[in-house]
Amino acid sequence: MDTNLKVSDTASSPVSDPTDYQSLTGALQYLTFTRPDISQVCFHMHYPWEPHLAAVKRILRYLRGTLDLGLTLHHSLQQDLVVYSDADWVGCPDMRKSTSGYAVFLGDNLISWSSKRQNIVSHSSAEA
Repeated sequence: MDTNLKVSDTASSPVSDPTDYQSLTGALQYLTFTRPDISQVCFHMHYPWEPHLAAVKRILRYLRGTLDLGLTLHHSLQQDLVVYSDADWVGCPDMRKSTSGYAVFLGDNLISWSSKRQNIVSHSSAEA
């Protein structure tokens, strides 16, 4: 799956019937608990465009091929708490907003994660 795909609204048209898109993304939203790699799918829930629907269909094909992957909790001898964070400066090609996120591990187990589009437009990577 292309993890660097940037979907733009400007080169296409809105989805004619958004209920199909909303139904699919609503079902995928449940999977984001164990599959954080698909968490960005719900950003355009209220006003989807054709490329967003194509991206959701692509995610469904990706999931069909990776059914055995996901996050599981298992016994770990390590007790270290490790946190990773990252930001995608101006990741949205239309709104020019950044996306930031973090992942918290206790030993080998992911216990918390978040991915969020920022509320304001950043003017520099330091500001993002």
